[in-house]
Amino acid sequence: MLFLWPLFTYSMNMKTDSKTIFFTDTIGGHIALDLLNTVSIVNGEVVDSLQSEEDVMKWLSQNAVTGDNSVLKRHFPDLVSTTRELRETLRHLFSSRKEGKQLDVRVLNAYLQYGASYLQLVSVGEEQYDLERVRKVETVAQLLAPIAEAAAELLAMEDFSRVRKCESADCVLWFYDSTKSHKRRWCSMAVCGNRHKVSSFRKRQNA
Repeated sequence: MLFLWPLFTYSMNMKTDSKTIFFTDTIGGHIALDLLNTVSIVNGEVVDSLQSEEDVMKWLSQNAVTGDNSVLKRHFPDLVSTTRELRETLRHLFSSRKEGKQLDVRVLNAYLQYGASYLQLVSVGEEQYDLERVRKVETVAQLLAPIAEAAAELLAMEDFSRVRKCESADCVLWFYDSTKSHKRRWCSMAVCGNRHKVSSFRKRQNA
């Protein structure tokens, strides 16, 4: 008897951008860092935006981890706790890498082993083609496998000196510095950067 697994696909445009699909137009700039940034500080309080299964599914959809509505409507036991576990695993790995420590990659590798997928060539116009990656999704680990792959790629293939935590003592956000000067210090110049300027100005005035 042939068993048909639920599948979802997402597009991989390999022609127009040298960076992978895991880089994003967000504060974090990369999907693995975006997951870390689901924890933030608001009015001095630590806030976790992943409070429910709906929150996680919304985040996955917004970040193009899955574009299959049938997957988004399914119930995955332990989705919130497992997503949080992966998030804190990545936070520990990235922090350890920044500190030059040896990485314990066992937990991340456990997620990676569930990342079975294959590529399909699809027509997107006359003599134009894209690649779509098709994934099997039956478990939470399979659903989150693309994030694990993104994190592994960031750790192994990218210039990790450009992965940084915002320098503000009142911020916990991370980002990938894609600026030409490679001197980005803040998650946002409009928020933490401006706060630092105001603080520095006041210190000079009171000196």
